Amino acid sequence: MTNTIRILIVDDYAVVREGLRAFITTEPDMVVVGEAADDKTAVVQCQTLLPDVVIMDLALPHNEGVTAIQAIKQTCPQVNV
Repeated sequence: MTNTIRILIVDDYAVVREGLRAFITTEPDMVVVGEAADDKTAVVQCQTLLPDVVIMDLALPHNEGVTAIQAIKQTCPQVNV
């Protein structure tokens, strides 16, 4: 029995999110559970969807990538970023 890895993609560019989603969906043991384009949405999505992994763009505008990682690790410490 295989455990499915639940993934949240965070990037401010939709084309990057779409590309990552397309790549991830080729793996049978991975599923994209959500996407976010900014830090605040990423934190809410993480709390709501409870992914196993967050793929985070560190270069979000205004250093929001680092801010999002800090908030995610504080509110959802079990999530790998």
